[in-house]
Amino acid sequence: MLRQVSRAPALLAFDFDGTLAPIVARPERAAMRPRTRALLVEVARLYPCLVLSGRSRTDLGARLHGVAGVRLLGNHGAEWRSGARPGRSPAAGWAAVLERRLAGLGVEVERKGLSVAVHYRGSPRKTAARRAILAAAGALPGVRLLRGKQVVDVVPAAAPGKGRALQHAAARLGCTRVLYVGDDRTDEDVFALDWPGLVAVRVGQRRGSRARYFLRRQREIDRLLATLLRLRARGRAQDMLTPSRRPMR
Repeated sequence: MLRQVSRAPALLAFDFDGTLAPIVARPERAAMRPRTRALLVEVARLYPCLVLSGRSRTDLGARLHGVAGVRLLGNHGAEWRSGARPGRSPAAGWAAVLERRLAGLGVEVERKGLSVAVHYRGSPRKTAARRAILAAAGALPGVRLLRGKQVVDVVPAAAPGKGRALQHAAARLGCTRVLYVGDDRTDEDVFALDWPGLVAVRVGQRRGSRARYFLRRQREIDRLLATLLRLRARGRAQDMLTPSRRPMR
């Protein structure tokens, strides 16, 4: 499968947290390992590359500084161009309401311009915090809630999801195949696409996921990037993706 990707006009697309970078307790401290960064720099010279994340484009730009040629789609695909105007979004008002209603639960309300993320990883009462977040955010007008790993994202109901945003990007770039790697529930919007050119890869096998392939752990992203680099550069290497229908060893 990776050989087919390497030989086609293919777009390589990645989530950031949990995919290119390890999950950390404090989201603002997330960063790629030096090896991952070096590999991504080389891969981006040979393939069109895209990072599609719940983070804002400004945030992603800082974390991918020095990685030339990688396109950025922020806010789960809602912020697909630098000309997006977060000032016109109601997200600032949502954040203020959530900060007031969720005070004392140990959650962090992150303002991302076009959306809001409420993190409860640091809460001492995670179950109660999650329920309170879903209730408070669900009462806001014109929103769609995206549940992730100890985070709830609040996005405009009319905003495109990751799947539609990725299809749009591939069409604009003239790519007939797309390799997408993600690790979270929000990535199922891509994994569930009925799209013959899509190679969907999940970091960590999960029952019920629509991804056809998986990596066992986040650190394997380095091996995947290295394999894609060798395939495109020299035309040889073995596929290393494990079909998700096989049990994990």
